[in-house]
Amino acid sequence: MSNENVAAMKDNTSESTESGAGDERKYLTPGARSASAGSRYAVISAAFVGVLLISNVVAVKPIAFGAITFGSFSLPLVFDGGVFLFPLAYILGDVIAEVYGLKASRRAIFVAFALAAVASLTIFIVQVSPPAAGWENQEAFAAVLGFVPRIVAASLIAFLAGQLLNAWVLDRMRKQTKGRFLRSRLIGSTVAGQLVDTLLFCTIAFAGIITGIDFVMYVVLGYVVKVLAEVVLLPITTRVISAVRRAEERSAA
Repeated sequence: MSNENVAAMKDNTSESTESGAGDERKYLTPGARSASAGSRYAVISAAFVGVLLISNVVAVKPIAFGAITFGSFSLPLVFDGGVFLFPLAYILGDVIAEVYGLKASRRAIFVAFALAAVASLTIFIVQVSPPAAGWENQEAFAAVLGFVPRIVAASLIAFLAGQLLNAWVLDRMRKQTKGRFLRSRLIGSTVAGQLVDTLLFCTIAFAGIITGIDFVMYVVLGYVVKVLAEVVLLPITTRVISAVRRAEERSAA
């Protein structure tokens, strides 16, 4: 078979494949085309919402990791359970804000806020519903997952204020630097967002319950750990942002 015939067969195969793909896309519904085009944003937003909901569930437990002692002075290491996972919410929020912009970031934040409110309401309804005969864990359920107005209010208000500020600062810095200095922008937005988030949550949820130096250390350590988590994970965050941005650029090409 001549080289010309082989080339012609390849061209026909390529045209047939492209035609088949085009026909397949033609029969997709508008919703299916939209879902396919925005799949990365949807996955990242879903992970963002999931991290928030999990963090809210475990944040009700204060955790003590001993204390730092300076002679006769002792600084207790007190955190809430959300400290393990909640920094990831800010990393995912940074990815959304940096790649998809402020408007898309606010959309994800408001969806997360709404679902967190629904989760709190659902837990409350389950808590006040009469337990089935033979189920003896009602008090334990109420103690661990029970609707605590201060915790719920603290979580929702702190998340909304902190995340919106984080996204706004990152977007503002991106415009001022014309997209440069990504690492500095990520750290700067986290420093601002986490400060507001930590202060609001700790104050609304535990002021008067955790007192004195314990409360001060609870606020300071919670803030420092969350910011340090952003710094430590910065190489991963920047790589994820770059990978998602390249993927979106290829899709748009």
